[in-house]
Amino acid sequence: MIKFAERMSRLGTESAFEVLAKAKALEAKGKDVVHLEIGEPDFDTPDNIREAAVKAIWDGYTHYNPAQGIPELRKTIADIVGKEKGLDVRPEEVVVTPGAKPIMFFAVLALVDEGDEVIYPNPGFPIYESIIEFVGAKAVPIKLEESKEFCFDPAELGKLVTPKTKLIIINSPQNPTGGVLSKEDLEALAEVAKKNDVWVLSDEVYNRMIYEGEHMSIASLPGMRERTIVLDGYSKTYAMTGWRLGYGIMPEELAARLTQIQINATSCTCTFSQVAGIEAIRGDQSASNKMIEEFKRRRDVIVDGLNRIPGISCLRPKGAFYVFPNIEGTGMKSQQVSDLLLEKAGVAGLPGTAFGSYGEGYMRFSYANSVENINKALERIEQTLAEVKK
Repeated sequence: MIKFAERMSRLGTESAFEVLAKAKALEAKGKDVVHLEIGEPDFDTPDNIREAAVKAIWDGYTHYNPAQGIPELRKTIADIVGKEKGLDVRPEEVVVTPGAKPIMFFAVLALVDEGDEVIYPNPGFPIYESIIEFVGAKAVPIKLEESKEFCFDPAELGKLVTPKTKLIIINSPQNPTGGVLSKEDLEALAEVAKKNDVWVLSDEVYNRMIYEGEHMSIASLPGMRERTIVLDGYSKTYAMTGWRLGYGIMPEELAARLTQIQINATSCTCTFSQVAGIEAIRGDQSASNKMIEEFKRRRDVIVDGLNRIPGISCLRPKGAFYVFPNIEGTGMKSQQVSDLLLEKAGVAGLPGTAFGSYGEGYMRFSYANSVENINKALERIEQTLAEVKK
């Protein structure tokens, strides 16, 4: 029997992939399953981006590149993305990574020691808690309240900060709830961070997927640029999940440290993917915009449909492509509902507890699927829950 390092016992996972595996096993036995568990756009990467990658391969962009990322992409991110977020960014403040997850992992490794504390949203992306605990720090959840449209209570945040707090993680628009932090929320958080000399990791990977209002980066607020790591990437906005391309914007001194970790961990990010990343930002945005408009249409279909089902109530999310319906009216726990819908209804979703203990009483469904399949899933959910009540 292999004796693993103790830290491996503290490393979590993403339940979406576990549910996907169960759903695929059921499909192999002949069961029809509607997939609402995976947070992945069901669109192909836009043609102009794919063509740029193919050209880059033939042009010889198949070798090592600087660990921090190719200069042309970092300048593009600094010039265009920085401006969109209301930031004055220099290329030296950008670190390009294979996917956006390394930014959160590297940032925690660089800033957080064993015994330190990190505040993170709950329910929230499960990898936050996993990484915090993996490095030996204490993961301190801040509850996202349905009554506040899944935003946090600023007063509660202030109570959670201690002298050991090194980092606060935020995510807006948010996975799994689709909640969006308001300007007032961000200003309150900024005051807490500045008062207590705490870093903020702002996960903005869904920032283009906002259906009401506009995205605001906390880094654009006074006094926050020098204590914020902005995390962003290509997977959602440009349907590039398999390309593994992300980046962070942060103070230059910290960027140098994350680059140092990248050298040790991955050497560098795929070169031709980065060339495609330049085209994604600088090129035609119509395909991405069309995809986001379609997500908004699907959001309305699934929210309206869920709210017609007895025992379920669902807020209309302002961003991302997830709904987080309250299922307490069914009289069942989240895991029970998740198992029932997969095994009986052929609908794959995630229990709210996959995103933390405060997710009990909820489910997460991704509406990155066709309206036809969403309607099929809604019919199956309603029928299955009605049969259970008989």
